[in-house]
Amino acid sequence: MPASARGLHGLYPHDDERFTVFRGRRSVVHSSKAIVSTTSPLASQAGIRILQEGGNAADAAIAAAAVLNLVDPSMTGIGGDAFCLFYDAKEKQVYALNGSGRSPANATLDKICNALGVTDRTTASIPALSIHSVTVPGAAAAWVDTVEKFGSGALSLLQVLAPAIELAENGFAVSEISSYSWIKCQGQLLDSANGTEVLKTDPSAPRGFRSPRPGEYYKNPNLAKTFRLLGEKGRAGFYEGPVAQAIVDVSQQLGGFLTLEDLKKHGETGSEISTPVKLRLESPMLGCDGKNLDLWEHGPNGQGLVAQMALGLFQQWERDGKISKFTPGDHNSPRYLHALIQALRIAFADCAWFITDPNNMDVGPEALLNPDYLVERAKLFDPEKATPSPDHGSPTLKRTSDTIYLAVTDQDGNACSLVNSVADLFGCRIGAKGTGFVLQNRATAFHLDPKRHNVYTPGARPYNTIIPALVTNSDDGTLHTVLGVMGGAMQPQGHVQVLLNMLLFDMNPQVALDAPRICVGINIPGKATDPSKKIDDAVYLEEGITEDVARGLESIGYEVKYVKGMARSLFGRGQIIRVHHDPVDGQRVYSAGSDMRGDGLAAPLL
Repeated sequence: MPASARGLHGLYPHDDERFTVFRGRRSVVHSSKAIVSTTSPLASQAGIRILQEGGNAADAAIAAAAVLNLVDPSMTGIGGDAFCLFYDAKEKQVYALNGSGRSPANATLDKICNALGVTDRTTASIPALSIHSVTVPGAAAAWVDTVEKFGSGALSLLQVLAPAIELAENGFAVSEISSYSWIKCQGQLLDSANGTEVLKTDPSAPRGFRSPRPGEYYKNPNLAKTFRLLGEKGRAGFYEGPVAQAIVDVSQQLGGFLTLEDLKKHGETGSEISTPVKLRLESPMLGCDGKNLDLWEHGPNGQGLVAQMALGLFQQWERDGKISKFTPGDHNSPRYLHALIQALRIAFADCAWFITDPNNMDVGPEALLNPDYLVERAKLFDPEKATPSPDHGSPTLKRTSDTIYLAVTDQDGNACSLVNSVADLFGCRIGAKGTGFVLQNRATAFHLDPKRHNVYTPGARPYNTIIPALVTNSDDGTLHTVLGVMGGAMQPQGHVQVLLNMLLFDMNPQVALDAPRICVGINIPGKATDPSKKIDDAVYLEEGITEDVARGLESIGYEVKYVKGMARSLFGRGQIIRVHHDPVDGQRVYSAGSDMRGDGLAAPLL
């Protein structure tokens, strides 16, 4: 490589084609004590440090999430939202924590449309870089509440945030994929309000700031101050005082509707503890050999129902004889992928229509997962040919009251499955001055059409793509697997694929993550696979799926598109921790994988 190119990109070029083909292999990581699996070795080590200091899985998860805010800020941050599932080993109980924020209380649909100059509300959407895409950040409260409600009690929040504070103050070397996303968004960050807050200061750069290159050193002392305020004062340290004022100042400066009262109310209310949604995976369906399993997903406004509906349809097709039992040799075959694609299309059709703020939903999870309803929706499947994405169904009405994923298990058998996101790369790219973070653009997921369920409403939570997952054994409630795949609408698709990779195709956690994936085209506001299309019925195949498979899918009516290189980020990045017991001495063993599509690491506790 020429010296000039090396100087431009730093010590480790971010666009090196030798890197983007992902030739490396990883082994499963085992531990009889605990494992932290994240998209950054630094974050994983932060979680391990907290476990060594007496914390549990919840404490370690928040420590890792805070470090990821610093080392991978394009994907996550305290300016975004967080969802968590916590498995309590003593109670054998799964808890859900909804850490998503709401739209401004005084921002009506009319006000938003007028501010955006929208005339046709049936087709318009909220622009990703608009201040009107910002909702109240829910992550800060979620971090506080996760530690308070599920943590060990042995460590304060300030102690949990200490690794992130130290790294922010002292600096760290930037990893390849993190740098790639930073560089990709550099221009927009330079042009946005306070976007330079998350760039590297460089007097030689044209405007004094730029994205850090791979292997370069980066500090964010303003973020350290924000974390310290949260650690010392709890929710009030973020939702009141200088941080809250900075958020409101930039919102008002750009014509937004957020107020100090919006932030204070969220800080006082905190996160919502809810009951997660359970789907029974019945043996011998889905390869559950002699043992029923329960898949737990975070309920609405998260999209975990997509994964559960898709798997529910798979089970129904097995019962009906529409699909025969898949064996390891059927992995990513046209026959298997055909069933997978159709299950996901039907599930997205329903869930993208009905899911919104759970307080505003007419159709709840129990209606969408009702066996009788799944029987009806299963009739849409033709085993011999592709069918377009269907319209949503009509279950019985019943009212119900860009992203990182990490998984942690601890010495006591507890587990934390956590997702934290700013929605898009660097959210709306707008920073809150002096805080060191950018604001999410989660409101892009709202519809502007008043006929839709997920329409923009004051003080409401939109359809949210972030979803953690857990699997337990049905017979005794013990932990089976902690899993998640990040990446917008890819998340439930990833859940289904990596889980079936293990259950149907006998893959270990690392291989289950490494295997090439597909992504069905979707049209969720703010997360469309192809925003230029009203309906995207393409099927995206990851490099590694053979041409023969592509031709097989095309022969039954699918439009197929291959995705290669760094564009493979479309297929998400996941973590898995699976539990088994030694057949001789009964010792519990955690076995983990970390996605090769990320910079991450599954780190065992010594």
